[in-house]
Amino acid sequence: MSEENGRKDQAEVPPPENGGVALDVQAGEVPAGEVPAGEVPAGEVPAGEVPAGESEGAAATESEPQATKKRLRLPVLPLRGTVVFPAVAAPIAAGREKTMKAIDEAIAGDKLLFAAAQLDAEIEKPDPDHLYRIGTVCRIAQMQKVPGGVQMVIQGDMRAAALEYIERDGYLEVVAREMDDMEPLDPEERAFAALYKEVHERAAEVSRLRGVPKEIVDHLLGGVSTPGELADLVAFYTELEVEQKQELLETLAVEARLRSLLVHLQKQIGLLEAQEEIREQVQEELGERQREIFLREQMKAIQKELGEDIDFQETNDLRERIEALELPAEARQEVDRELRRLERIPRESAEAQVVRTYLEIVADLPWSETTEEQLDIARAEEILERDHYGLRDVKERVLDFLAVRKLQEEAWAREAAEAEALAAEGAGSEDGADADASDADGAASDGEEPEEAGTDSAPGYEDDRAGETLLFVGPPGVGKTSIARSIADAMGRKYVRVSLGGARDEADIRGHRRTYVGAMAGRIIEGVKRAGTKNPVFLLDEIDKLGVSFQGDPSAALMEVLDPAQNEAFVDHYLGVPFDLSQVLFIATANVFEQIPGPLRDRMEAIEFRGYTEAEKLEIARRFLLPRQKRRNGLLPEQLELAEDAIRAIITRYTREAGVRHLERELGSVCRKSARKIATGASEAAVDANDLRELLGRPKVHAAEKMEADTVGVATGMFYTPVGGDIMLVETRVLKGKEGLVLTGQLGDVMKESAQAALTFARSHANGLDLTEERLRDHEIHIHVPAGAIPKEGPSAGIAMAVALVSALGDHPVRHDVAMTGEITLSGRVLPIGGVKEKVLGAARAGIGEIILPAVNEGDLEDLPDHVCDQLEFHLVDTLDEALAAALANGSLEGGTLAFAENGPDA
Repeated sequence: MSEENGRKDQAEVPPPENGGVALDVQAGEVPAGEVPAGEVPAGEVPAGEVPAGESEGAAATESEPQATKKRLRLPVLPLRGTVVFPAVAAPIAAGREKTMKAIDEAIAGDKLLFAAAQLDAEIEKPDPDHLYRIGTVCRIAQMQKVPGGVQMVIQGDMRAAALEYIERDGYLEVVAREMDDMEPLDPEERAFAALYKEVHERAAEVSRLRGVPKEIVDHLLGGVSTPGELADLVAFYTELEVEQKQELLETLAVEARLRSLLVHLQKQIGLLEAQEEIREQVQEELGERQREIFLREQMKAIQKELGEDIDFQETNDLRERIEALELPAEARQEVDRELRRLERIPRESAEAQVVRTYLEIVADLPWSETTEEQLDIARAEEILERDHYGLRDVKERVLDFLAVRKLQEEAWAREAAEAEALAAEGAGSEDGADADASDADGAASDGEEPEEAGTDSAPGYEDDRAGETLLFVGPPGVGKTSIARSIADAMGRKYVRVSLGGARDEADIRGHRRTYVGAMAGRIIEGVKRAGTKNPVFLLDEIDKLGVSFQGDPSAALMEVLDPAQNEAFVDHYLGVPFDLSQVLFIATANVFEQIPGPLRDRMEAIEFRGYTEAEKLEIARRFLLPRQKRRNGLLPEQLELAEDAIRAIITRYTREAGVRHLERELGSVCRKSARKIATGASEAAVDANDLRELLGRPKVHAAEKMEADTVGVATGMFYTPVGGDIMLVETRVLKGKEGLVLTGQLGDVMKESAQAALTFARSHANGLDLTEERLRDHEIHIHVPAGAIPKEGPSAGIAMAVALVSALGDHPVRHDVAMTGEITLSGRVLPIGGVKEKVLGAARAGIGEIILPAVNEGDLEDLPDHVCDQLEFHLVDTLDEALAAALANGSLEGGTLAFAENGPDA
């Protein structure tokens, strides 16, 4: 490189301005269709190169000493999706402000730039960490201003390593060092010469396969004088990923660069040959297709002469099927029009296939077919009890729904019969009077015109057959889908299920318009077609997992499906005609009620599935899950005896869920292990709780247990989760130091506010709580809830926090066998909470003997099993004083006032 080219730095390179501020250059030099560059591991530089940012004393890896390398200070040209090589002219488009400033600086000087590729082409404002450290020093050969920027041709001069990127006056500048190629020790060596010739020939072959004229290829390759220039030229024009091109740029050893490039060329040749072969096959098939069409037309003419026109017969059969349908007038008009089109167009054309498919779908739909409904409430109750254990509230609500449905059906039938009787009576009076035109006019004037049977013109007639849509909400595995199937069984209707999880396109519900290639009907119409009747029980599964995209909102389309006032004329985009969905009984399921859009929620009646208790899971396992797993694993009922304590241990120590899916999987594992034992010679297998570790491994769930002794500052709270309730410890410590409240354990905002409210209560009622002023001042109070990795939220921990806080401030031990839950106020009132059943069951499982609950929640105790109520003692409280008296070992209420014993039990 000549002395006037490049900006040579002195021995000392000045420090970067602005402390090396990150670049905000928007790299705009991206040829269309290029692939973004990938990451380069930090601190790694290909062999033979200098890592970016090395000091002057770092060891040089090039063939000449570090001190002889020239340093350059140049404007930086960030590249997106491409890499520029030395000795190659590359067209570049630039248009962003900072890039333009860098170009202007180069034009004002010696027209040199440092072109470096971006690690990620998607980054609009790259900083030094987003640029490769090895780039190419380029000269601006041509430049032309265009709207929005410039078009220019840059000529690569040499490789260079960036020592430092610097922000200067709105553009990026680099301090770089030249990097020379590492030539082979013996360029005349036969192996190297053969490698050079092979790369030359393979490059020419790739160009030929791409259709590049031979004259252009010979001109480009003939102008190369050295192996290094050949490698750079071919690498630039080869279709490679940016990472692969950057790797070739960073490879200084010419022989290694040629070998790596040869591998890429061989891959390109294989790909291009495969593409050429596919192209030839397509051309051959197209020729065969034209010939087939001609022959088919000839065969069609021959068959017509012989009276064996298959196409005519198929179309006629389709017409007969459609004519037998009871179609609405609008649908009949559209279908007849499509039939006439089918008869006119050639059978082999793509349009004929589209029309035929549409007509076959119309013919398959149940326009008038219905299943006779048998609503027997006693039988429905029997089916629900047969198929499901527990879920008492859910069963009651379903039976209420079916009872109302039965009465509605009877009322509709009665009113329809009355309307038909009125119509028949009107028709009979006309016949008896030899009704002529004048008689008809007179009857009309007297208001005796007969009404059409089956209309809603009878007095009080209101056809609301769609009724309400049921929404089953609850955790996975609690029986939502199976309850829907039992409802279909109880009503004697067909059952069809459609999963809506992940549906993000309105066309999933309404179907695609027939103008699109591959159009099809929506999931609703497809489900009705699959059922084969127009009044099935239709389950919309996972309705809370509907998505939204630019293609429309499927939940908005569902609102028409579930609206009784609209779904009697539901128009699927594919059908293009109304279809009556008013007799379909829709049932939806969801895991999270709040994730369903509000307008869609308003069209459904939610029934909540709260999950199963341990006793219910035990009974479900014995009645349903274990027998089913025995059958699936080839076991006879008597070949496996699973003890009750083993099932209970699986429930408590190997599963933690609201439903029973995981429980069934664990039972399946036990059955498979037992089947293996029996298959190897044993006659039967007996499994108890002691055998589970060998069969299922170590326990996967570790249930919380109560404290072993009364402790100062530690209260036992209760919490609810979708998989059941449990207990948690609230620990409080009072330390000398700066006055304040410290909360740890990933507490949510509501729990933090409960802790603050408990502290305010303690300070405002210090005298009644036997707390000294010295204890409240100049002390730091730390409240911690263990299991810090789990986020915690909710107001029901208020009582537990207040009890732990008062205990720590007054040195009063908290009873270890008492658990508590309830929200508190600053005045000391206790407010109601939810999830009482699950919380109490979790506390009983942990060995708790007494429970403190808000008095308002007394009615929730009716949901608890009798055996649980018998083993627990409940304290129903209205105030914190009552809660403290029950929770503190030395606390009591005397005349409605909280008092503490002189000498309580040791902490």
